Amino acid sequence: MIAEAQRLQSVQEYYFSKKLQEIANMQTDIPIISLGIGSPDLQPAPEVIETLIKESQAGVNGYQSYRGLPEMRNAMAQFYLSKFEVEVNSNSEILPLIGSKEGIMHISMAFLNEGDKVLIPNPGYPTYTSVTELIQAEPLFYDLKGENNWLPDFEQLEKLAEQKPKIMWINYPHMPTGATASREVLGQLVAFAKRHQILIVNDNPYSFILNDHPTSILSIDGAKEVAIELNSLSKTFNIAGWRIGMVLGKEEFIHSILKVKSNMDSGMNYAIQKAAAKALEVSEEWYDNLTKIYAERRQIIYQICNKLNVKYDPNAVGMFIWAKLPEGIDDKSFIDEILYTKKVFITPGSIFGSNGEGYIRFSLCAPVEKLTEVLKRL
Repeated sequence: MIAEAQRLQSVQEYYFSKKLQEIANMQTDIPIISLGIGSPDLQPAPEVIETLIKESQAGVNGYQSYRGLPEMRNAMAQFYLSKFEVEVNSNSEILPLIGSKEGIMHISMAFLNEGDKVLIPNPGYPTYTSVTELIQAEPLFYDLKGENNWLPDFEQLEKLAEQKPKIMWINYPHMPTGATASREVLGQLVAFAKRHQILIVNDNPYSFILNDHPTSILSIDGAKEVAIELNSLSKTFNIAGWRIGMVLGKEEFIHSILKVKSNMDSGMNYAIQKAAAKALEVSEEWYDNLTKIYAERRQIIYQICNKLNVKYDPNAVGMFIWAKLPEGIDDKSFIDEILYTKKVFITPGSIFGSNGEGYIRFSLCAPVEKLTEVLKRL
């Protein structure tokens, strides 16, 4: 018998991989409506599609540079300058990625040794934990709680820092809660990282969904010495399946990540890179229209929350609604009852960590018609 690697004993198949397969196998008399995963259902801008078609027909199909096309890197740099007031060198401080999820693995492999400690938010994106365990590093979970607006407790962080963590994952705007971090809080995080020589990685794909104040940690004075940032075009520009992400930071950090990336994958498709560069140049009207669509959907989700007697924060941002169940109700049992009786899938909060127990998460990636149908079924 050929046994799997021991490192796989610490991780399980991704929750959505299993749950979506279960849903696909269900025999139902009415279609199941999924409000679970954040997969944009809207179309990219017309000029982005036009560019993709045009460049696909140009016949450039060979392997591309691991660093990406210069025009795409330039567009990424200009995007950060215009949207975040962050100046980066497009030749040395940006590395395009085949999706930012890939970047979580590349960054971990670039900086972590077996046994290194990693600060991970609870609740937070499950991939931070699974990748840490695959690398055979050790997760150190730091609490994010509703009573503290889902922001770090710096007293707890100082105690955890005694274990000498090497990387700290942060994610603002935060998934799954929609919480935002002020410049003051980001400044505290940078100061904390400097005191303890920790590399902060801010995972920042939700800044332009229902958020009036997009912020990058790299806009904080001195952040480049201890911080890098992941970003993605998936959510903002409705191109999730295209797998276009990026990591930004000082040259030394980027070079280390490139060492891993260049040995694990190849350059992105030429036409997709050209179309991605076009996406980064869309007008302000694009962002305004996106906001209007998601705002309309959010109002119906609020009605669904009221119908289910769950509490939500109207100040939260991003493409999800995070809601608290009444005390004593198990989130996984609750969502399964809704799934099996109403044929509606909602994400249980506990998959994001112990501090997510008793919460549920709704995705805004469903048209008004489907959301209205959910309301009717309930």
